[in-house]
Amino acid sequence: MSDRVEKSGLQVDAALAAFIEQDVLASLGKDSAAFWAGFAALLDKFVPAGRALLARRDDLQAQIDTWHLARAGEPINPAEYQAFLTEICYLVPEPAPFEITTTNVDPEIATMAGPQLVVPMLNARFLLNAANARWGSLYDAYYGTDALDAAPAVPGGYDEVRGDAVIAAARAFLDDAIPGWEAALAGEPCEYLVAQQPGAFLFRHNGLHIEVLVDPASPVGRTDPLGIKDVVLESALTTICDLEDSIAAVDAEDKLAAYRNWLGVIRGDLAESFEKGGRTMTRTLSADRTWGDLTLPGRSLLFVRNVGHLMTNPAVLLADGSEIPESIMDAVVTSAIGAHDGAGLGKYRNSRSGSIYIVKPKQHGPEECGFTNQLFDAVEDLLGLARHTVKVGVMDEERRTSANLAACIHAVRNRIVFINTGFLDRTGDEIHTSMRAGAMIRKGDMKKSAWISSYEARNVQIGLACGLSGKAQIGKGMWAAPDMMADMMVQKIGHPKSGANTAWVPSPTAATLHATHYHQVDVFAVQKELALRPTPGLDDLLTVPLARGVNWSEAEVREELDNNAQGLLGYVVRWIDAGVGCSKVPDINDVGLMEDRATLRISSQHMANWLLHGVCSKDQVMDALTRMAVKVDAQNAGDPGYEKLTPDSMAFQAACDLVFKGVEQPSGYTEPLLHAWRRRKKAG
Repeated sequence: MSDRVEKSGLQVDAALAAFIEQDVLASLGKDSAAFWAGFAALLDKFVPAGRALLARRDDLQAQIDTWHLARAGEPINPAEYQAFLTEICYLVPEPAPFEITTTNVDPEIATMAGPQLVVPMLNARFLLNAANARWGSLYDAYYGTDALDAAPAVPGGYDEVRGDAVIAAARAFLDDAIPGWEAALAGEPCEYLVAQQPGAFLFRHNGLHIEVLVDPASPVGRTDPLGIKDVVLESALTTICDLEDSIAAVDAEDKLAAYRNWLGVIRGDLAESFEKGGRTMTRTLSADRTWGDLTLPGRSLLFVRNVGHLMTNPAVLLADGSEIPESIMDAVVTSAIGAHDGAGLGKYRNSRSGSIYIVKPKQHGPEECGFTNQLFDAVEDLLGLARHTVKVGVMDEERRTSANLAACIHAVRNRIVFINTGFLDRTGDEIHTSMRAGAMIRKGDMKKSAWISSYEARNVQIGLACGLSGKAQIGKGMWAAPDMMADMMVQKIGHPKSGANTAWVPSPTAATLHATHYHQVDVFAVQKELALRPTPGLDDLLTVPLARGVNWSEAEVREELDNNAQGLLGYVVRWIDAGVGCSKVPDINDVGLMEDRATLRISSQHMANWLLHGVCSKDQVMDALTRMAVKVDAQNAGDPGYEKLTPDSMAFQAACDLVFKGVEQPSGYTEPLLHAWRRRKKAG
């Protein structure tokens, strides 16, 4: 156990306490004793309320389980089902028509449309790369990926054949986005040109900037008739710095490292040195970009994603020795760090509107959103911030939230700046909520089910009806295959076409490529058109994806179990053994996919559901896990620090627990088991 110090009746990890007092509060001119007293009082109020909300989740789940068990094997009558959900207050009355009243929102969120990155807070290098991904080279993005239908680059230097294909593709993009751009380079008027300086021409289209760089003497410029050496796009307008699903933070040591990185990017002094090509390089935050009198941000606007309401953390103990809710600790500490920006204490400004942006995941329904609103009120009072300085992004990734989305938005209507959809977590909750209803369809068929299309459409329509357009982001989920940019370019344009003014991408390069979609689609014009359409009802959204009357072959069951088991093991072994919360993990076909706890939640819940309903046996699951452990070991053979997945290894045991104890996990979440096993691993 780490050293602890007593602070107003709280037992606080000594290193964390020193960081808060010396690095956070002192800069803000805050009295430490008053802060700890206020924090303790805040906990006295919100810990019991938070526990009551978690108990409410359990109570609702128990009632839903009982309802399904009483109708085992019977078709679900939609009217009867919705009446039941209304009776138990799972479904709540729709609020009267309203519009959000959020103010002081930066244009990157309110009036611009573009890509969004999500980056693990514990990786300083990735964090810096994401923050700097506001601007990206289109030439590099085309040249270094499969986005072009062109031969791959020849190793060892510049490949002129591929370079010519890149130049042609960039020209085609410019022709479509900014007609007259060539004339502007020759000194003629162009309505899209907003600034220029020697060798650089800045254009703006659909609210996004495009920089054309000219240098006929450069290696690339020599191959271009106009001497263009690069086309740079305004790319990741916003970035979510993540304390949740993409990191493995289980104790004070982990949380302190994450909080230090958050302070570093807010203060502007975060730096990371690394070896590349035999040289030591140091990455820092990019400066703002200037063209004469015009200055534009050089960095992505940063959100911080706090954890959900469920987990506790041993960094701070209450007087009775119990751990405090991690979500409350996150709210207080990340807001205090964010206050440095509003006070002008950083090298750069993050929010030019003076706001602190917090994304809040894993909230179940409007009661929990209202709890967050009250918590943020209390945090503002504790830190002396104006009301609604702390903004909130509501992740629409739990079934009770998507079924009551308007009421959830209403609960935070004065501070909301973001809603989104996320297929994986939403599917995990879909399975767990209806766990007792019967066996679910195969995981790969979920995207073709009735509820998912309704969910995606309702999220946008309800967001527009609540007045988010021009004030907040309506977002879409992640493209999970960072090496498959050609497919992304074909498919992900569907997000802006659906009315989403942001969508998640897995890398800075993907952000630059996805940015081209926002030049092809005027999202705010799409939103105006969509706002005239009716919002889909609840019937499809609440259609449980059951496999009624389906009898899978033994081969099909084995295939499904293998797919789930391989993905589960490939992710868990990194989480437990290496403390890596998100990484590119090879799937069963050796395709690298970005994996985090959301992917784990759906895989483990799906296997638990099939096991519960007799689609497979425990022996079949163990057989799949054992065989897939061999495959995962082979996929990690090049990692010298990798530990094999033996039956006695903690990672393998954790994977087994996630399946065999999946039914009893709260809302199907993986965190309780992952945290327990990771702490054991760290303890040796």
